[in-house]
Amino acid sequence: MTNAERDRVASFGRPEDGLAEASPWYRWGPYLSERAWGTVREDYSEGGTAWEAFPHDHARSRAYRWSEDGLAGISDAGQRVCFALALWNGEDPILKERIFGLTGNEGNHGEDAKEYWWYRDAVPSHAWLRWRYHYPQRAFPYADLVAQNGRRSRDEPEYELLDTGVFDGDRYWIVEADYAKADPDDMCIRVRLTNAGPQAATLHALPTVWLRNTWSWEEGAPRPRLAAVDDATIGIEDSLLLQAAPGPDGSLPLQVYCDNDTNTERLFGSPGAARYPKDGINDHVVHGADTVNPAREGTKAAFWYRVTVPAGQTVHLSLRLAPQAGPAAFGPAFDEVLARREREADEFYAGLTPPGTSAEDAAIMRQAFAGMIWGKQFYRYDVAAWLRGDPAQPPPPPGRRYGRNAGWRHLDASDVMSMPDPWEYPWFAAWDSAFHAVALAHLDPAFAKYQLLLLCREWFQHPNGAIPAYEWAFDDLNPPVQAWAALQVYEIDGRRDKHFLGRIFAKLMLNFTWWVNREDPAGNNVFEGGFLGLDNIGPIDRSHLPEGHVLEQSDATAWMAFYCLNLLEMARELDLDDLVVKFMEHFALISEAMRDRDLWSEEDGFYYDVLRRPDGSTTPLRVRSMVGIIPLFATKALREDDFERVRRHCRSRRRPITSAPTGPVSPDRFADVPEEHVVRTDAGERFVAVGVAAHGRVRRILPHLFDEESFLSPYGLRALSRWHAEHPFSIDLAGWTATVGYEPAESVTGMFGGNSNWRGPLWMPLNYLVLRTLEEYDVHFGGGVKIEYPTGSGRQQTAGAIAEDLRQRMLSLYRRGPDGRRPAYGWVERLQHDPNWCDHLLFFEYFHGDNGAGLGAMHQTGWTGLLADLVARPVVRQ
Repeated sequence: MTNAERDRVASFGRPEDGLAEASPWYRWGPYLSERAWGTVREDYSEGGTAWEAFPHDHARSRAYRWSEDGLAGISDAGQRVCFALALWNGEDPILKERIFGLTGNEGNHGEDAKEYWWYRDAVPSHAWLRWRYHYPQRAFPYADLVAQNGRRSRDEPEYELLDTGVFDGDRYWIVEADYAKADPDDMCIRVRLTNAGPQAATLHALPTVWLRNTWSWEEGAPRPRLAAVDDATIGIEDSLLLQAAPGPDGSLPLQVYCDNDTNTERLFGSPGAARYPKDGINDHVVHGADTVNPAREGTKAAFWYRVTVPAGQTVHLSLRLAPQAGPAAFGPAFDEVLARREREADEFYAGLTPPGTSAEDAAIMRQAFAGMIWGKQFYRYDVAAWLRGDPAQPPPPPGRRYGRNAGWRHLDASDVMSMPDPWEYPWFAAWDSAFHAVALAHLDPAFAKYQLLLLCREWFQHPNGAIPAYEWAFDDLNPPVQAWAALQVYEIDGRRDKHFLGRIFAKLMLNFTWWVNREDPAGNNVFEGGFLGLDNIGPIDRSHLPEGHVLEQSDATAWMAFYCLNLLEMARELDLDDLVVKFMEHFALISEAMRDRDLWSEEDGFYYDVLRRPDGSTTPLRVRSMVGIIPLFATKALREDDFERVRRHCRSRRRPITSAPTGPVSPDRFADVPEEHVVRTDAGERFVAVGVAAHGRVRRILPHLFDEESFLSPYGLRALSRWHAEHPFSIDLAGWTATVGYEPAESVTGMFGGNSNWRGPLWMPLNYLVLRTLEEYDVHFGGGVKIEYPTGSGRQQTAGAIAEDLRQRMLSLYRRGPDGRRPAYGWVERLQHDPNWCDHLLFFEYFHGDNGAGLGAMHQTGWTGLLADLVARPVVRQ
């Protein structure tokens, strides 16, 4: 039987065409963020204080300039029309229209959402979506959460919503929203409200539709319109209708209207033009104020249901967002659309699940993929307009023209992008996006390619070749993993789309040249990349060194070697022989530099950063962290003919090539490679692997990596060796002392606002790269090389077997152990055992280095969504 969802996905079109030219099934999706307040785009302050410039308290009353947010939200791909839920339990001081959380300055470990919601299911075309939220029946403890976390230090745990006692006695609502498309523009919406409490309770549910404010920023910009068509229908710009079915008592809900305009009187003490501003529905429902338009028109509207539900019971609300009204909007046909789309989702995921996969792993994969799909967000940011301000608004402070992102005036984004987390990170990050694409390629290869190409398009990529890092600082550097991700997507998609590979290769050539020209200022092929995504894993803030000091980085340099080899592989795949040689030459230069610049410690058998002082003296920063593991990633197998071609070129230049498993390879003859390290395939081909780390160095590093008292934990690899728990590293630098020690959970350092959490926890992207690197070793060497694993165990295993064990450890974060507990849910008993909570998965940003408890952002199904890839694409060979 044809899989309907797979057919819809296949109709995406060429990825470079964008969503506007893609299949009509992509016109509507979960593109509405969970948070738009507190973002850089909405920050018009003089000092660039985004969290304070647009706080949560403003969100209900102030029109957003660049995007919108809501609960269980959807929108069209241009975010002109938005739909989401609003709720009121009768106790809260405000409507629950968006997720609440602490800002980066309020949380004792940085920004932190303080609610519980889940992305339960989704398919790539958004023909089926499911979202779940738990809403307290008592007053939401906004002030308590702020005050308690404000009193806690960095070395104390965060104070969470469950800690407040607001869910005690099961006094909460389970709110589930299901979306099912009857056709690309016809959305059937079912909202299920379950009273989990011991007594009957009343809930106000307000499914809300509104228009993104595009009229307040330019003089004379047209104002669109919503208006009542009849008691059951809201008309949207004369093109769409939102229809509501009667509630459980058989009566139609009330309609309430206001405008998506700022309440300037509440926020700034000055009268505004809007008679019924953005918070008008809030004030009317909560306080009975005369703040909704009796004419039943505006730019924001809601159906107001008031439902009383007995203990343990569920009621359904039904709505339909479609171009035309009809007598059969609800009833059996409506129910059949929902049932059919859910069945199709089951068929789609069954086709993605490898044979023999356990039901538990299949569920992990499906929920991870659902989070990836719900993480698609509309992203609008015109940097030039943002810097100069809007004609119809007061001008921004003069200094802002030369502040954050001032060098990126060309960036003009208006697209759907894969975000790391719809609340904590509702903006793209370049290296996150690369990992997202790997997971998304299983679901929707064209969309995955589209995401990788998008950051390389002329309205994103800088004219000098730089790729923007993230909106807080486009100039920051993220590891250059785009070429690796492009090859992974190409592989997952069957190694067929050379058109895609050629397009992104051309763009990445520009980026590679920028790196070489910009981030190697001394011209010695040792790179000083600053931030590089690892949030100051070492003792020093690598982006802000004392004057005259230079940090020669093992990871920056190794990332560039990794970049070279991936571009080399792309050039080889595209039959660009001259460029194969070019990148091999670059790789040889970087490899030599890593050997010659004291980045390797023969004493410790590890790579370290080296601090170079103004007087020319150097000090290795002997911190055993993932910085010293990244050189392992830079390895690649070359076919014999490719190797010979490069070798002949290098002979003419008298430059040796480094072979990772064998040490230096003479330019004189291929036979210098020991026969046991040359792989023969069934087709008779021979391969040699080249890499930054020679065979002897690999053998020295791996015992550290596989030591359970060092990097290897029951759940994967720690970012920092546990050896530093007893041996912290310190260095005196320009009059102050910098120290780093093992911290398995949240970091206590003040760097990056106390949110530098690479000092011991497990992070999915680097674990994933280690696993795939071990696969590379195994494939290249035919299982002939065995390694002691774990260190000290006496057991010799192939690289493939070790990769498989790491895969099992990583997946065990979410599997129930013998004690019935999921390690990722740590000590939170309700998440471990309560049937209303325990089987709904939250995908955390990172994990405790010893016990696997989930930490950081709770919906990081960006790179933690790689777990789905580990189920869908197991280890190649054991």
